[in-house]
Amino acid sequence: MGQDRTEDALAKKGRMVALVIAGSMLLWILAQWIAPMLGVPGRFVFLFDFAVLAALIWSMVVTYQIWRARQDTKG
Repeated sequence: MGQDRTEDALAKKGRMVALVIAGSMLLWILAQWIAPMLGVPGRFVFLFDFAVLAALIWSMVVTYQIWRARQDTKG
């Protein structure tokens, strides 16, 4: 019973990581495409880049935590 809850929680975390990666990449692509049309200065476009980079670093950390948790439950 406890094993199932742990697996469900890890699966939920995995889905969240997948959504963050997909959403941040979509946001980054849209920002790179729309910013020149709106005449946004390059220094503001870098803010989008850094925000996406932070999201990807966060997703790598959470992915590592999921991996470690699955290793611990294996035995």
